[in-house]
Amino acid sequence: MKAETETSPSVPERTTSEVVLDTPKKYEPLRRRLPDERKAIVHHFSVGGHEGYLMVGLYEDGQPGEIFIRMAKAGSTIAGLMDSFGIAVSLAIQYGVSLEILIAKFSHTRFEPSGWTGVKEIGYAKSIMDYIFRWLALKFLPPTTPSSTGVGAEATAPAPAHLSSGGLGETETDAPACKGCGAIMTSTGSGYRCENCGSTSGDLQ
Repeated sequence: MKAETETSPSVPERTTSEVVLDTPKKYEPLRRRLPDERKAIVHHFSVGGHEGYLMVGLYEDGQPGEIFIRMAKAGSTIAGLMDSFGIAVSLAIQYGVSLEILIAKFSHTRFEPSGWTGVKEIGYAKSIMDYIFRWLALKFLPPTTPSSTGVGAEATAPAPAHLSSGGLGETETDAPACKGCGAIMTSTGSGYRCENCGSTSGDLQ
């Protein structure tokens, strides 16, 4: 009589169609598009002799949802860069990046062209980028928040306490702003000198 050998029960093989892979769900960012018909603000600006137009498309709640930057010198390098940058910022806003974060990132970016803007609350702009985002802060952020982005800093910052022409160590309140960097100048007796960049009133005439 043959001895019976124990055999383990056979396990049925799974077909490829039955294999379940635990893959993470793909995150799909949501884009908040503007309606086909929307309100917009068109703002003319001039920074260091370079003129342009900033158009801000608005959502129904009055918040910006897109920006277009058109420079007067069409076809120039700066015009192409600003046009492309406006599209990138618009997509960032529509995909949920807050305007306050963008303003904090791009305000006070320094590169040429720079110069006086003619806007009292902004004064001297360190670049076109600086001007655009400080203007957006003035227009769309609550009045209590622009201090974090430096909006109006050139116009409202107190002058440093240096010796005045009278030699009494008084803070100068009537000194002009430096045309080179926008800081408040100090009196030297015969003129004014900028403690920030070293320019004098004679150099800037």
